[in-house]
Amino acid sequence: MQLKKYLYSFIYDNTETELSKLESKYIFNAEDKNKLLFSDIKIAPSSSAFIKNRLELISFSEDYPTLIENIKKENITIEGFKVEYLVIEGDTLEYKKRLGKLKDIGYSIEGIPDYYNPTVTYALCLFEGIWCFGILTKNKYAWQKHNKKPCSYSNSIGINIAKALVNIAATGKNENDLLDACCGVGTIMLEACFAGYNIEGCDINWKVCRDARENLAHFNYTANVYRSDIKDISKKYDAAIIDLPYDLFSKASDQDFLHIIASTSKITDRLVIVSISDISKLIHDTGLKISDSCSVSKPGKTNFSRKIWVCEKIE
Repeated sequence: MQLKKYLYSFIYDNTETELSKLESKYIFNAEDKNKLLFSDIKIAPSSSAFIKNRLELISFSEDYPTLIENIKKENITIEGFKVEYLVIEGDTLEYKKRLGKLKDIGYSIEGIPDYYNPTVTYALCLFEGIWCFGILTKNKYAWQKHNKKPCSYSNSIGINIAKALVNIAATGKNENDLLDACCGVGTIMLEACFAGYNIEGCDINWKVCRDARENLAHFNYTANVYRSDIKDISKKYDAAIIDLPYDLFSKASDQDFLHIIASTSKITDRLVIVSISDISKLIHDTGLKISDSCSVSKPGKTNFSRKIWVCEKIE
């Protein structure tokens, strides 16, 4: 059996299931199964809120002794390494036996281990009867520092959603130029900058533009924020994200939504739109087609959900 190069593990709750799978579709061209996904595509776990870790395969075998022999043949020499055991669904091996297998691998690597500050973390797991060994990269959740941004509004979308929107819009390609067409205080822009995407933002409200710039500067990110009506933006982008205004501070009508969507569609062929109501008719009225959609709700608030629409121009 030939496995792909990377094994990704996911973590999300029931309210985020649809969003996580939509994000995976546009990053990996596949959805996870039981929160696991094999892929030849390499991305940093920290670029997504839903990827827990990534295992880069070095060796695998259905026969455990054969795996150990293969690891020895790799002649791995490194100081300060660590080996972990990843327990995935279907693995019923008891704890003591897991520890024994970790010792087997430790003795197969030249070097002194460091369990507290490892230079490299290796991992072993059993996936559908196949023993897998490789380099483990964890999502360290450093992006959660954005929760402490100096300027914030209670209606701002959460970080998990913001990160997913960026990945869906850019399809995981860091070279794509993105626009946050209603950037607000820059929640989406912060996540794009953290993950290394090229993004600019605009908003008609000068106060939120000021706050977005302050948030970006606070984390030493560099990105343009324009105080402008979207109709006055002429630069072309690979994709745009629109979190449509809906709160008490930014009241908007269907006509306003139509204006924002139609104007944005003039400067990009790909839009990812967030709304709190069904705007499918408005989207079609602007000459766009909906290629995908999903819903994400707030935990504990079953009466409130956001709709996410992936849209493209009709050719």
